[in-house]
Amino acid sequence: MITTRSELADGREIIYFDADPVSRTAVDTRDLPRTTTHSQTRFDPLLGEWVVMASHRQTRTFLPPADLCPLCPSTPDRATEIPESDYQVAVFENRFPSLAPVHFELPPTVDGSPLTRQREGFGRCEVVCFTSDHNSSFARLDDRRARLVVDVWAQRTAELSELDGVGQVFCFENHGKDIGVTLTHPHGQIYAYPFVSPRVAKISANVDDYRKAHGENLFGDVLTAERESGIRVVAANEEWTAFVPPFARWPYEVQVYPHRRVADIPELDDAQRDAFASLYLDLLRRFARRFDTPMSYIAAWNQGPTPKSGVPRDDWWLHLQLFSMRRAADKLKFLAGSESGMQVFISDTTPEIVAAELRELG
Repeated sequence: MITTRSELADGREIIYFDADPVSRTAVDTRDLPRTTTHSQTRFDPLLGEWVVMASHRQTRTFLPPADLCPLCPSTPDRATEIPESDYQVAVFENRFPSLAPVHFELPPTVDGSPLTRQREGFGRCEVVCFTSDHNSSFARLDDRRARLVVDVWAQRTAELSELDGVGQVFCFENHGKDIGVTLTHPHGQIYAYPFVSPRVAKISANVDDYRKAHGENLFGDVLTAERESGIRVVAANEEWTAFVPPFARWPYEVQVYPHRRVADIPELDDAQRDAFASLYLDLLRRFARRFDTPMSYIAAWNQGPTPKSGVPRDDWWLHLQLFSMRRAADKLKFLAGSESGMQVFISDTTPEIVAAELRELG
């Protein structure tokens, strides 16, 4: 993988990733002012979780026409976020980040609420463009490009994990209007959180309790049970197994586990990376064929806390969640009273039936 670093007109970093050597010398010709983002994080004392305040994101670009897409390569007539005339994979700092790599002073608590701690919204938010083809998608990539994206996730995770104050690196893709995407060009994002996310913290605590009670790895026992029964397995190869979890919350949800435990994407070896790329493309194409139109989805990498976070990660097992809010051809799963109000999910589908449906699409 060839890495080329450059800078956009407002000082944000852009990095090109290529499978083969390519000259990258284009300059961002736009007249952009330097932007300063002052996100905040506030601690909810009732739930014990951090909330990010990023009101500046209200003005971000929203579903522009294809000829105004900011993620397409630049042309002589129009400069975009990507100065080059073509690219394979490009990563740049988000112009409208939820978190920002700047430090500033804040009072220790919110004005008028002494029980609500607050601190700067330090972190980094990056955009990952999977291809220069505006009309493509991750599912349409070939194996080689998908593998390049895996290497990019690994490189960015490793580098961002080294930043002081970063507790977890989250690589993800929001795909489709039903999910709420604001740009349709094939892309994902990476968040470097200044804390360990509530999901990872809760799972880590349960994994620790299971280790103390049973002397085994909870992730590993879940994976072993699914591989042995095969009831909910959708697809598998020598390195990975994709299955619908028996406790699935979303109408269509698949979790993808490597057979050998690693804590994060950088720890994957070449064989695991190759095998994931092919299996993941297979899964995305099944999602695309399930109904008359492709399903919108969220793909979320569950990586362990960073080594600098102070949270144990020896038992963490990297896995990917792939899920959709589509519960039928013309119906969406809305997070209404029970889900939004009490965080109690009520499933509209049965994991065993969903797994059988997705298997048949192979």
